[in-house]
Amino acid sequence: MGTVLGAMRNVRWHELQHAYGSASQVPVVLSRIAWGDAPNADEALGDLGRWIGTPPVFDSTAATVPFLWELAGTDTVRDRAGVLDLLATILAAGNDGHPAWTRAAHDAVAAGRATAARLAEAPPRTASAPAGPSAPSVRGAAARLLNAIDGHGCPACPSSVPAPAPSSAAREA
Repeated sequence: MGTVLGAMRNVRWHELQHAYGSASQVPVVLSRIAWGDAPNADEALGDLGRWIGTPPVFDSTAATVPFLWELAGTDTVRDRAGVLDLLATILAAGNDGHPAWTRAAHDAVAAGRATAARLAEAPPRTASAPAGPSAPSVRGAAARLLNAIDGHGCPACPSSVPAPAPSSAAREA
């Protein structure tokens, strides 16, 4: 593992579970998404969605989300829009039997809001560095995810309280 996904070795994947058992194979699947050819990466993204993102979420979901954000922000990943869509699926999913897992997964998705905002507003590349064919779909998926994060509310997550308006003194400073 290079710089991308390098921190995966710090997670005790074998102690976590996904829909079909031990999450010990999650790093392999994340690596296939990062570096696999198109069919291999697509299959890995589908597998990961079934393992951690299809309702319900699992304890491995929150551990996986930071790596999904890393992949979404890496230009060389083939299906960044698909990764962003998986993050949106996780944000919409839950686990009634384990609300702490739901909240942890949703908090992990919300923690990447700045990445979603950056990807949603990324300008098209110049002629010297043209955008790939998926650039508009990445911007669209990021914008949809950003809206989902901003509008998120579920029983497992605390209601978001709007930040207080700045005082007149703060506005004048």
